[in-house]
Formats: sequence, C-alpha cells, structure tokens
Amino acid sequence: MTSVQVGKHDDERGGNGAAGGTPHGDASGDTPGEGYERGLGSRQVQMIAIGGAIGVGLFLGAGANIAKAGPSLILMYALAGVIIFFIMRALGELLLYRPVSGSFAEYSREFLGPFFGYLTGWTYWLLWVVTGMAELTAAAIYINYWFPAIPQWTTALVFLVVLFVANLISVKLFGEIEFWFSMVKVTAIIGMIVIGLGVLTFGFSAAGDTAAVSNLWAFDGFFPKGIGSSLMTLQGVMFAYLAVELVGVTAGESENPEKTLPKAINTLPWRIALFYVGALTVILCVVKWTEFAPGVSPFVAAFAKIGIPAGAGIVNFVVLTAALSSCNSGMYSTGRMLRTLADNGEAPKVFGKLSSTRTPAFGIAVSVLFMGVGVVLNYVVPEKAFGYVVSVATAAGIWTWLMILVSHILYRRAVDAGRLPASSFPAPGGAKFSWVAVVFLLFVTCLIAYDSESRVCLYVMAGWAAVLSIGWAVLKARNPEVTERREPEFEKTG
Repeated sequence: MTSVQVGKHDDERGGNGAAGGTPHGDASGDTPGEGYERGLGSRQVQMIAIGGAIGVGLFLGAGANIAKAGPSLILMYALAGVIIFFIMRALGELLLYRPVSGSFAEYSREFLGPFFGYLTGWTYWLLWVVTGMAELTAAAIYINYWFPAIPQWTTALVFLVVLFVANLISVKLFGEIEFWFSMVKVTAIIGMIVIGLGVLTFGFSAAGDTAAVSNLWAFDGFFPKGIGSSLMTLQGVMFAYLAVELVGVTAGESENPEKTLPKAINTLPWRIALFYVGALTVILCVVKWTEFAPGVSPFVAAFAKIGIPAGAGIVNFVVLTAALSSCNSGMYSTGRMLRTLADNGEAPKVFGKLSSTRTPAFGIAVSVLFMGVGVVLNYVVPEKAFGYVVSVATAAGIWTWLMILVSHILYRRAVDAGRLPASSFPAPGGAKFSWVAVVFLLFVTCLIAYDSESRVCLYVMAGWAAVLSIGWAVLKARNPEVTERREPEFEKTG
C-alpha cells in the first residue's frame, strides 16, 4: 500500500507534464506542459470500446472452442464476460480518479511501486507487438482468399504502412478508422443474429428443418465433453476479450473522459451479452455443435448452412477488418506506452517526444518495425507459431488485468483510510469483486500451466520478466532517482 499523496485536481488541466512527475519538455524536447490532443469524441470512444470486445478470437477462435466444449461455451463466455466487467469497473474507478494515458502502467507505478509500473508498461507493449505480428499475417491470408496471386508479404507490408501512416497523422484519424472497423464487425454480428432468429422463427433456408433451440442440449447434453473440457476453453475465451481494456489507454485523448468513459464501461455487459453470448446462442441453435471444427469460423459455417451464397466472402471481409482493427489498436497503444515509459525514465527519452500532430511518432515507428519482423517470422515458421504468439498475448493480457485489479484494491484501501480522494465512478461492491476477478485470473493461469500446448507462454513470460529485471537493475545503477517512488501528478492531456 502506498502512502503517496495525490496532487490537487486543479493540476489535471494545469499541471506541468506527464504522469510520474517528469515534464515532457525535460524528457523529450517538447514544450513544457505539452500533452496529447483530446481528439477522440464520444462516438469514437464508444465504438473503440465495442470493437475491443469483438475480435478474431470470436470470429475464428470460437470454432475450435465449440468443438471442445459444445454449447457450454456460451456459459464460458458469459462467465468470463462477468469477470471482464469487474475488471473494467475497477479500471473505470481508477480512470476517473486520475485520467492518464498509459493508465495501466501509471496505476501500477503509483500503488505497487516503480518496478511494477515499468514491468506493466513494457509487458503491455509486448502484448500489442506480438498481437500485431499475428494479425498482420492473418490479414494477408484473408486477402489471399480473393487474390491468391498476390504474395502474402506484399499484402502484409501494405497494411503495415497504411496503418502506420494513419496513426502518425492524428489521433482523430485513428479514432475514425477504428470507428468504421468496429461498425463493420457490429453490423456483421447483428446481421447474423437477425438472420438466425428468422431461421428459428419462420423456418426458411436450408437450415430451417434442423434449426431449433433444442440443439443446445439435444446432442449429448449442454456439457457434451464434460465440465473439465469446458473450463479448459477459458484460455481461448479470455484471448477473445483481449483489447477490451484499450478504452483505458484512450483516457488522455478523450474529449470528455468524465462522461464518455463511464458510458463506455457501463454498456459493456450488453455488448458481451449481444455479441458473444447472443451470437453464439443463435449460431448453436441454427447449426448443431457437432458440425463445427477447429480452424473453421462458426460464422462461415452458419452462413454456409443457411445457404447464403456470398456468406464465406462476407465473413472473410469481416474477419479481415477485425485483424486490421487489432493491428491499428496495437500501433496506437504501443506508442502511448513507450511514451509513458520514457516520461518516467524507463525507456530512451526519444520515445517521449511528440510529433507536430501530437502523436508519439518515434515510439509507433519502432513498434511497427518489430511488428514487421513478425510478418517475416510468421512467413517462415510452422503454423504453430501463430498459436504460440496468441498464448503469449493472452499471458501478457492476464498480467495487465491483474495489475489493474491489484491497483484498484490498494486504491480503495487508501480511499477508505482517507489518504486519497474518492473517484466519481466507484466500482460496485468496492474491492470485493476485484478480489473475485483476481482469483478467477489465477485459476485461468493454472489452466494454461496444465495445458501442455499453451504453457509455453508461461516460459516466455518468465524469460521476459528476467530480461526486464536485468534492465531494471541496470537502470537503477545508472539513475537511482528513476527507480524511486515519486508523487503522482495529474497529467495535462489537453
């Protein structure tokens, strides 16, 4: 528990710089007090939040999980969705207490100490770099569906450059691209639900004769492979929810975080209920779970069963936008995390510099270079490489969520003791549900360790932690002040 006192709320608009107490002018060459542009409106923040809850994990990964768990996968998504809501309400309380860009690292730094802020910041950067590697390769494969003659590396390179340029231009352009990517995904899922309900109600299409709600239990029951097999799918389910926390990274660039962030977080339950639980329920009523197989999108299978000629092409386009959306978000968040680390002396100072359009251009550029290396690696390594990258991203995501929850628990203790001001968006139940979420995430980690195929990510994360620990020791030897606790300041972001 930290005994640090927070600066006055007046500092939120008039403070002298970055979170952590290092003015941007000193750390990066920016003019003193310069911060991010508040270029994300309510419409964009809402769709970024929605898009974060819809990814390739749903469109593609659900097929393999249905084969493992049958209809009980619906319950796994619902259970994980409740935990994700607890995590987001904990994050929301912290965001409205002190809105900062790079929020996960900043709260870890304030409540757990500088080392945990450093570790969380670099780990979240790793999460998005490895995710970007996978998504770029996936996007190139999706394009090959229509244009098989185009080399895969060429398509990946084009997407990499286009998204890179868009992120450099302005945060408004990033928000607009993410808005339309999310719109495509939302429209596709709602369309699938409406068509599926039509099939169930009116019995039209080739699937009309076999579509029925009883498909949820008619074939070996709701848990056809047993409860244990269903629980093992939680690894993949949690991967599907990665990026839902991205709304927290936008806090410093939202026009009105006090209004837009609570709304985005409070609407999360219905988004999960509709896009995950609702969509999967309809699909599994229309198509028997026994007809799904790993590597086949349940949406493609459902459209094919219903008999929509262009169904495969439509879903391929939707999954392409999901991959590009994820990569776009990765470029956005990695640049912000590197800037937060630079502001705190935990990364080279050049990462803290903002471009003339007030974007962390150098940090984005370096991250893009690492993503580009991933394109080459995914081209030459076996197919299992994609799965390994996904498992590493999941492990990094679990660490990030744990840091949010522990920070929230410590924050609530400080509020109860009168050392910190209360947030305007308190989580229901105080810290109780944060404890529940911590236990759940530790349980999922145990499931990962039990699975021989996925536990490799824990070895990777152990190696990553060792590397970062060595880096911290070097940093402490060179500049001891960086590794000391400092009084947090309310960041000037506008």
